[in-house]
Amino acid sequence: MSLANPEGNTKVSPFRGDLEGLIAQTPQPPYYAVIFTSVRTGVEEGYGDMANEMVELARQQEGFLGVESARNNVGITVSYWQSVEAIKNWKANARHLFAQQQGRDKWYLNYKVRICRVEHDYAF
Repeated sequence: MSLANPEGNTKVSPFRGDLEGLIAQTPQPPYYAVIFTSVRTGVEEGYGDMANEMVELARQQEGFLGVESARNNVGITVSYWQSVEAIKNWKANARHLFAQQQGRDKWYLNYKVRICRVEHDYAF
């Protein structure tokens, strides 16, 4: 699959399938990023369903802007938010709190969360 850019050049993608949504479409800065870096246990039961549910639930939250995620040995999920208040509301969501507890109990060996203010972005 290839994508044509405005100059008429062709970019060849290493991905198969639909490329839409792999990179979040964020507004002009400033906005905020929550970076969730994790190492998984070997437990798979319920993880995929919960991860999908959390993305869908986050999309319904006021102030949610988008999400990007990748996993190899280490998982990195970055969610984008309009404000620190929106991030606090998401962290306090009851179903999200349940998912966090399940993650600590069975899906993650360890994780780290970082919250950043995005001051500048650009794209190619």
